Amino acid sequence: MDFTAIDFETANSSSASACAVGLVRVRDGEVAARTGWLIRPPAGHDTFFEVNVGIHGIRPEHVAGAKGWSEQLDDIAAFAGSDILVAHNAGFDMSVLRRACEATGDICPPYRYFCSLQLARRAYDLPSYRLPSAAAAAGFTGFAHHEATADALACARIVMDAASRADAGSVDALAQAYRLNVKTIQRATPVADPVFAA
Repeated sequence: MDFTAIDFETANSSSASACAVGLVRVRDGEVAARTGWLIRPPAGHDTFFEVNVGIHGIRPEHVAGAKGWSEQLDDIAAFAGSDILVAHNAGFDMSVLRRACEATGDICPPYRYFCSLQLARRAYDLPSYRLPSAAAAAGFTGFAHHEATADALACARIVMDAASRADAGSVDALAQAYRLNVKTIQRATPVADPVFAA
């Protein structure tokens, strides 16, 4: 059971506006490493909306000295290697990867990915499948929701718990056990965001 859990926070409603990332590496079903850092969002996508700031607490001055997306993409890839990426509501986090790359002209790595939100809906019977609720069902509570590394760790714990319940030794086996799919990031056609286009 090897994978990297990932979580992005964004500055505004543009998927390209990554302002923080959290990463957790799992090896043999155990957390082996974790890290996270702030990101200076790509130009044209770097306005901070108060609603976003209210969620994660990250402001423009916090990222002023951070490296930009192009510099950080290599750091993300170096940590994740060839792992399957796992995220809670993975469609969102994979869209951040794709759209930030499009905004900067970088090539988005064709990662395989798996969604812990979809997994939680199959593994647990809950009134809500938001990350705190799903993580609690996995026995992981008290984390700082919307702090990227904490969220990535919560996501990892959901996958680890569901894998234990299903006696699954890999993400592919886990997906098969719960009748889910491991998907691959598709390169999207660049589309100008009318709100954030330079």
